[in-house]
Amino acid sequence: MDINRQKKLFDKQAKKYSKRARNKTPDHQWREKLLRSASGRILEVSVGAGTNFQYYPRDTSILAVDFSPSMIEKAKETARKTGRKVEFMDANVEELDLPKKSFDTVVSTLSMCAYPHPERVLRLLSQWCKDDGRVLLLEHGLSSNRIFSKLQHVFDPLVEKRIGCHINRDILKLIEDSPLDIDRIENSMFDAVHLIWANPSSPH
Repeated sequence: MDINRQKKLFDKQAKKYSKRARNKTPDHQWREKLLRSASGRILEVSVGAGTNFQYYPRDTSILAVDFSPSMIEKAKETARKTGRKVEFMDANVEELDLPKKSFDTVVSTLSMCAYPHPERVLRLLSQWCKDDGRVLLLEHGLSSNRIFSKLQHVFDPLVEKRIGCHINRDILKLIEDSPLDIDRIENSMFDAVHLIWANPSSPH
């Protein structure tokens, strides 16, 4: 994946993401269920238009990162509308240099599909999260349903070209191979959508 091409794709989609942030699309119920577990100092990667802001507990602080300037602008609008104080960083998550073990909660929602190197991002999420913190993931990927997964493989090149997202990544395998310990997992949509509560792997 070419990062500059991706930036342009997501800049073009910023208005659509902003509309999704306001409207109660099906993913909102998953976000609300997952993010009520957030606490303390939160890092949210690939924040998009800030859809998650409305679901964080009010006593939390948020650092939101995205590489799309247009997305950041929409997320700032969402923060103002939801009355949330948010610090923003315009940066590529894969190249982001943040202090290790500095966040109580690290959040990624529907973003692992787009990273050129998702395994690297998962390592970084684990590094940035405190040892007693939580990593909260809402991700989509390859279904366990054979018919549905075949369709995912067929349409993946088109989807990646149009919106910069892969729909056939084995997200659960990626997470199982990462330095994260899964505490709880819930699956939806033919096992293609995953809500994951995880912790950084305990040092050996």
